[in-house]
Amino acid sequence: MRKLKLYIIIPAVFILLGVLTAFVISGNNKSENKNIKNMEHLTTATFKEKVFNYETNKEWKYEGTQPCIIDFYADWCGPCKAVAPVLEQLAAEYDGKLVVYKIDTDKEQELASVFGIRSIPSILFVPMAGQPQMSVGAMSKDGFVQAIDNILLK
Repeated sequence: MRKLKLYIIIPAVFILLGVLTAFVISGNNKSENKNIKNMEHLTTATFKEKVFNYETNKEWKYEGTQPCIIDFYADWCGPCKAVAPVLEQLAAEYDGKLVVYKIDTDKEQELASVFGIRSIPSILFVPMAGQPQMSVGAMSKDGFVQAIDNILLK
C-alpha cells in the first residue's frame, strides 16, 4: 500500500511543479511595456501605417514622426528576453525623442520575410532621414545608446 501511495504522490508532485513553473514563466513573459507610451507591438497592418508601406512604395519612405527602433523577436527566444527590459528602459529614457516598436516574428511572418529576418533578435534602427540600419543579435544597453546617438539622434 505504501508503494502505491508513492506511485501516486510523486507524479502528482511533478505535475504540480510543472504547472506552477509554467504559470510563473507565462507571468514573467507578459511584458510591462503596455504602460510605456512610446513602445508598441506592431502587426503587418500597423507597420505599413506607422513605419513603411512596402506594398505602395518601391523606395524606403519612413512614415513616422520620430526615429524608431524596431525589435524583431519571438517569445521563446532567450536573447530576445534579455533585450526586452533594456528596450523598455530606453523607451522610457528617450520618451519624446524616439519610439520603440516590437514585432513578434512568429505572429508576423510576412514582416519577418520582407526584412529577411533569419536570426533574432534583429534590431532595426530607423532614422527620420536616410536608410534604416539592422543589427543582429542581443545588444548591451551601452550598444543601444551608442546606436541611438550615432544613427537616430545625430
